Amino acid sequence: MHDAIVAGERPLSIDEVVAVARDRAPVRISAGALERMAETRAHVDRLARSGEPVYGVSTGFGALATTYIEPEKRTRLQRSLVRSHAAGSGEPVEAEVVRALMLLRLATLLTGRTGARPLVAETYAAVLNAGITPVVPEHGSLGCSGDLAPLAHCALVCMGEGEAFAPDGHRAPAPEALGAAGIEPLELAEKEGLALINGTDGMLGMLALAIADLRLLATTADVAASMSLEALLGTDRVLAEDLIALRPHPGQAAAARTMRRVLEGSGIIASHRDDDPRVQDAYSLRCAPQVTGALRDTLVYAVSVAERELASAIDNPVVLPDGRVESNGNFHGAPVAYALDFLAIPVADVASMSERRTDRMLDVSRSHGLPPFLADDPGVDSGHMIAQYTQAGIVAELKRLAVPASVDSIPSSAMQEDHVSMGWSAGRKLRRAIEGLSRVLAVEVLTAARALDLRAPLGPAAATAAVRDLLRTRVAGPGPDRWLAPEVEAARELVASGAVLSAVQAVIGELE
Repeated sequence: MHDAIVAGERPLSIDEVVAVARDRAPVRISAGALERMAETRAHVDRLARSGEPVYGVSTGFGALATTYIEPEKRTRLQRSLVRSHAAGSGEPVEAEVVRALMLLRLATLLTGRTGARPLVAETYAAVLNAGITPVVPEHGSLGCSGDLAPLAHCALVCMGEGEAFAPDGHRAPAPEALGAAGIEPLELAEKEGLALINGTDGMLGMLALAIADLRLLATTADVAASMSLEALLGTDRVLAEDLIALRPHPGQAAAARTMRRVLEGSGIIASHRDDDPRVQDAYSLRCAPQVTGALRDTLVYAVSVAERELASAIDNPVVLPDGRVESNGNFHGAPVAYALDFLAIPVADVASMSERRTDRMLDVSRSHGLPPFLADDPGVDSGHMIAQYTQAGIVAELKRLAVPASVDSIPSSAMQEDHVSMGWSAGRKLRRAIEGLSRVLAVEVLTAARALDLRAPLGPAAATAAVRDLLRTRVAGPGPDRWLAPEVEAARELVASGAVLSAVQAVIGELE
């Protein structure tokens, strides 16, 4: 059980976002944040009474920004904004993404720069803590003026409209879900509808979750590469610290250190260290730390973007401490969209290299003594032949998913919003890419474990043996052909859950 995450005291960390989104950690609002909200809300109330045209307070939105709204219609204005913008389509996105974007919108509310009342923030925290998840359709955001449609679907539920998933997972009308939790629906005041939908929270939430997943998978990829290096009778000399230091990329150094530690004490590696007639291993073995290292360095960049975004107050207009209400362009999702797109490139490349190592273990002409396709009775049995087909199909899809979304733009709102980021789309495709990477690595681990068994009586390193032994609790060792799909899925679960990495770390300690 997680301790409560305190929102509004300081910028949230990536780990805190993941804890609330994925692990359902409770949220507590700091008293100071509620005071900030009350102070800037007073400025909005003053402007609402003044009759001065102020965007989001007394005017329409987007291309209708020059339309003045009479005071008696302003509550309806905010309600209409949320209803009309909750226009998504498609299947619901994952609960963890919805929870992340709600938490991040709450964090922006607590900066006091949106002009919303403290009650709005308290309602969002209550919905999160109750385990209520608004139904947010897959399609609808252009990633500029923020993630308008996804955020509007969340605001709609907090108004007591739309649909949500109850804590037990069943889909229910919003009044039913809120009522069961004792939460009163919001009646939005001036500026508040806009404050709830004008942010990069969906794409930022997906970036935070992706960073958490890729930190795990980057190190797991190093473990998988180490297992394959052993299985293919490769050399660990290319991992030497002095060689790696000739090209001082931090990620490359970390990947090589990880592989050296994982391979330490390998009887298989030692068996041919001094009498190997081969001059060089193939690139998929020799260059493994260069590729997973580049993923690690890309992650560092993505973290810097996410941390800056987590420290931001994104709304339009914003309410400044001196009472000014100013329009701005901070809702444009380009910085986050680029990071999301950037990550999809090394995800595809790490998977591509993993597939090449798997194929090498299955090819009798390149596997240095392993049976064709690691089959028990080649010809009668096909071994892991088609598992590599599965990898190849996924890798081909990952290459398509690596095409950037952020270079596209379709104007909207009668050309007022004439350039958009498509950051939401970048986030959606990155999530699919990460899931594909976990499957590709799972097939490599599954294949390498079988190959290590077939190298007996030569023994693997203690760390790689630990992965092989963990896999053997779910998947039998070499033998005649059997239904392979459940074994691939078992390996995927062990990779994605972090169990593979935990098995290694239980033997050799924490890895980078």
